Amino acid sequence: MIKLTPELLERYDKPGPRYTSYPTAVEFADTFGPGDYAAQLHDAAQRPDEPLSLYVHLPFCEARCSFCGCHVVVARRRSVADAYLDRVVAEADLVARHLGDRRLLAQYHWGGGTPTYYSVANLARLHRALVERFEITAETEVGLEVDPRVTTSRHLELLRELGFNRISMGIQDIDPEVQARIERNQTLQETIELHTQARRLGFESINHDLIYGLPGQTTDSLATTLERVLEMRPDRLAVYSFAYVPWVKPNQKRIPADSLPDRSTKFALLSLMREGLIADGYRPIGMDHFALPEDELAMAFDAGTLTRNFMGYTTKRGTEMIALGTSGISDVGGAYAQNHKRLNSYYTAVDAAELPVERGVRMTADDRIRRHVITELMCNGVVDIAALERDFAISFTDYFDVELEALTGPGGAVQEGMIVISENALMATDLGRVFVRNVAMVFDRYLHEKPAPGRLVFSRTV
Repeated sequence: MIKLTPELLERYDKPGPRYTSYPTAVEFADTFGPGDYAAQLHDAAQRPDEPLSLYVHLPFCEARCSFCGCHVVVARRRSVADAYLDRVVAEADLVARHLGDRRLLAQYHWGGGTPTYYSVANLARLHRALVERFEITAETEVGLEVDPRVTTSRHLELLRELGFNRISMGIQDIDPEVQARIERNQTLQETIELHTQARRLGFESINHDLIYGLPGQTTDSLATTLERVLEMRPDRLAVYSFAYVPWVKPNQKRIPADSLPDRSTKFALLSLMREGLIADGYRPIGMDHFALPEDELAMAFDAGTLTRNFMGYTTKRGTEMIALGTSGISDVGGAYAQNHKRLNSYYTAVDAAELPVERGVRMTADDRIRRHVITELMCNGVVDIAALERDFAISFTDYFDVELEALTGPGGAVQEGMIVISENALMATDLGRVFVRNVAMVFDRYLHEKPAPGRLVFSRTV
């Protein structure tokens, strides 16, 4: 069990990046545009035998939950969203043209929004169009996110027929009062039935998404949620801290700040989830995931080969990623490229046969080194110093002298018991893995060299 003093929690529970990317999206700029992304795709085409990851963003939902932090488009009439699929396929054509013969996929994932907002026929149409342009094999991870409230039995049957083998179910919390406060009413029976059918149909991996820190949550209510979820025995769980950022996501203004658990209660909620999952045989993976020991994420963590991209934690190390659809972020050839977030801007670009990139950033040599360190901490909890020095031709102690001083100095992560530094490795302890975002922030050059923004950007780390 991890023990914390109120002083330690107060000092370290502060806003910070989740490091889905480094540099983070805050550093993306509109000086990086379609031409820059085209050049990165052309560079990627020179490696035709390396597989890619493909992410497709399907942003539509019937309504927006008050807690939601995703990029969504609310449309009650399904016909409004049909034209979007045509643009996604057109964008795939644009991208494929630049990629040449590089079409093999290691990962293929639909996210949202709510992918199963669409009819069975439309989902089949989209999938068949994309597999005509990219190659999927028996080894490809083919997954999607689903909302049990709108996903039908026929949806699951079709998806399995199309080759989808992984599914991630949004649950958040099963307590009716908490659900009412976040405007997401989802019965336990809906969740159980969808999970049971996914098992029966043979999906290889089932993930459940849970959130702690929601309005109205108590340790008793969350303990009940955890008990019901563990009865279903998902292969993986993503246990996210509620990112309350109403200055970024206006829909969250519907949640009064004083309805949220305070700092100590929120940590108690996290501790309850963590201890309960570990006691039931799940392994803590990376920052906020848990997996059964036989799951490949757990095995990759044990081997020190776990990594992550914009689709989440993965075993597909070093795979470049193409993102289609609004707000999608591609990671290709040492650069990030983000598509237009606004639907009209995305449509206008695609209709003009232009890659719909709104902004991005090309990584420097320093960015690559720091991305490696931050990724290893966030995924495996350890940085292999010898491998880092070999791969990047640097001296770890010389290159990161300022960072090491911050870690080892008074009040630093070493003194607090979060990090252990030896000649060969920098390793996070169990406590350090809880505060891994804070540890990673020490290596973020942008946080220390740029003036603080005039408004808050990041959610709190715990």
